[in-house]
Amino acid sequence: MGTSFTLKEARSWINTAAADIEKNSSLLGDLDAAIGDGDHGDNMARGFTAVVKKLDTGSFAELGALFKTVGMTLLSTVGGAAGPLYGGFFLTLGKQSAGKTELDTPGLATALEAGVQDIKHRGKAVLGDKTMVDALTPALAAFKSSGDSLPAATRAAAETAADAAEKTSPLLARKGRASYLGERSIGHKDPGAASSAILLQALAKVCARA
Repeated sequence: MGTSFTLKEARSWINTAAADIEKNSSLLGDLDAAIGDGDHGDNMARGFTAVVKKLDTGSFAELGALFKTVGMTLLSTVGGAAGPLYGGFFLTLGKQSAGKTELDTPGLATALEAGVQDIKHRGKAVLGDKTMVDALTPALAAFKSSGDSLPAATRAAAETAADAAEKTSPLLARKGRASYLGERSIGHKDPGAASSAILLQALAKVCARA
């Protein structure tokens, strides 16, 4: 694969992400239990299971419609803060890719950047607040600095997101339920950053084998 992200890859990304989130739902739940209410894993697994069912029964002629369906389904099935954040992310990807059957690497970078901006806007979070923004922001920068090879760009984003998620542990939470814990939030990896990394790792796997 060179530079083209198509409907086939988009479907495969969502299916792969759903399987990986299901596999890691207990881990995500444990991370959330330490600084939240413990339901992030179950919520994400439920949402992406619903998304896969919706995609399996639908026919999509372009990327915008597919991503809009993903976003709307996540909004209606994922509880907590993650539903609006991830739902909004995919709805924004849908707007960015409306009418298109494929995206080149810069085009996907632009779409992802808009999606991350939507997350920042909805969550009112910035870098250092101990949220998924702390994984997504450096991951996006790595993607954009990796040239036009989609496998290389997505791999760089995935590796950076995983590393950045680990680095949320020493941070003091300033947003969400974890912020209520104050100093006790220090020493725990943010579950949203962890699930964001899983999402980007799934994207990298799909682009590597396409």
